Amino acid sequence: MSSYAEVRPQQHTPAARYRHSLWLLTRRDLRVRYSTSLLGYFWSILDPLVMAGIYWFVFTQVFQRTVGAEPYIVFLLSALLPWMWFNGAVSDSTRAFLREAKLIRSTRIPRTIWVNRLVLSKGIEFVASLPVLALFAILYGAELSPAIALLPLAILLQAMLTAGIGLIVAPLVVFFRDLERAVKLVLRFLFYASPIIYGTADLPENLHFWAAFNPLSGIFSLYRSAFFPGQLDWFVVGIGAGISAAFLAIGLVVFTRAERAVLKEI
Repeated sequence: MSSYAEVRPQQHTPAARYRHSLWLLTRRDLRVRYSTSLLGYFWSILDPLVMAGIYWFVFTQVFQRTVGAEPYIVFLLSALLPWMWFNGAVSDSTRAFLREAKLIRSTRIPRTIWVNRLVLSKGIEFVASLPVLALFAILYGAELSPAIALLPLAILLQAMLTAGIGLIVAPLVVFFRDLERAVKLVLRFLFYASPIIYGTADLPENLHFWAAFNPLSGIFSLYRSAFFPGQLDWFVVGIGAGISAAFLAIGLVVFTRAERAVLKEI
């Protein structure tokens, strides 16, 4: 376990101290995760590759597929890879305070960093997996569209959404331990309720409207537009952006109000 000295930055401004501590903790997470694995990078992309392979086989070899776009493997990966970022960060947020309670109590850095470092480390893993998506795009002849310029916007919106949900979940799990299992069930449901194995364009008109209120719909729409510009839906993106910003604001409020009680509880 890291000591306070390891995460105590030397910069003077609060923002610089925060960024320095965030990077040190994120780097520590990545080092610990991969230091004992010879195939660290491979394992980080194996899960989405296996899932994509299964769905590709089912929907192209077993059943006649009526959703998505060709090449379907690229269509799948362009949503599965960001989903793994979201799923991993939110899942880990349920243990953000419980796993390192002693270190959290002994440091004076802003406690939001214990959630944001999960979002950042999983985000770095996601960015590191993009060459795999590029490789499949090259192999299957998927052409880049000008909408690739929207990739930073997609990453920003996903970081906002993931951090907001993490800031809500992390402190509440301290008081309601069953919430950890509930979050896993919700994430499992959300996987199928999000346009991953299908696109928002495949939904009936009445469901298309309600799908816009799942912020992941707009985020995945942005990612997919890099190869499938027809998947870009600005109505869905706009609503998703608003909901993502709302989650971040609510998360900051919930976290701030619960922080003192959390420190007494852990």
